[in-house]
Amino acid sequence: MKKEAKEGNIGIFDSGIGGVTVLREIVKILPNENYIYYSDSKNNPYGDKKKEEIVQRCEELFGFLVERKCKVIVIACNTASAVASSYLREKYKNIPIIAIEPAYKMVHDYSYDKETIVMATKGTIESEKFNLLYHKYDNHKTKLLECVGLADVIEEGNEDKIKKYLEKNIGQYRRKVENVVLGCTHYPLIQEEIGQVLGGNVKFFNGASRLAIHLKDVLEEKDLISNRKESGKIEFIDSSLEEKTRTKKEKRFYKFLEGEEL
Repeated sequence: MKKEAKEGNIGIFDSGIGGVTVLREIVKILPNENYIYYSDSKNNPYGDKKKEEIVQRCEELFGFLVERKCKVIVIACNTASAVASSYLREKYKNIPIIAIEPAYKMVHDYSYDKETIVMATKGTIESEKFNLLYHKYDNHKTKLLECVGLADVIEEGNEDKIKKYLEKNIGQYRRKVENVVLGCTHYPLIQEEIGQVLGGNVKFFNGASRLAIHLKDVLEEKDLISNRKESGKIEFIDSSLEEKTRTKKEKRFYKFLEGEEL
């Protein structure tokens, strides 16, 4: 394997900064890689958009990351993964693509007989990809919640709005569920707030840690693991046209990367 290929970047994109929850897990097991993270906050949220719009935007972001010499690309947005991953894999056959998906199978594996809610965007819940997963592992005790606009509220970072949204939309499930699938990468950023609204000993599931393991397996299989001994660099890019917005997003991104919550 040529050195330049091994030392290429790992590209990650999301509809905003929510995919940092995926990046955190990846960096834990691949600390010596260089990363380019693209936050498409200008077009957030993806979950309320038409399929054609999502595919077109994902193709544009993919092309940008390919130009930046990314050796593998991670789709860290559940909606983008559900809607566009098959198309991108068909078009970019020479670039490994790792796509996040709601961790519903983990409920099947570890907590099958418990009352469950899946929190996700409208785009994810209505997608063919998620429905195949859901019907394969349905425990017949699951409610699917289309959390329209929640990713946008999280992106904004207004804690009062987040709490009001959660009380209005999931308050009815307080002490009535034991499993919560966080089917959008933004949602782990407010896991504590979700837990407070639901009460009890709620168990959370998201696919970030499994994606990170899968990514490492793919890089090893294709001999693309970096030989670098020092910690890699993480470049943050945001699509906002306003400098103030970009700067604010970047500051929050690096705080979240260090493990801080909202």
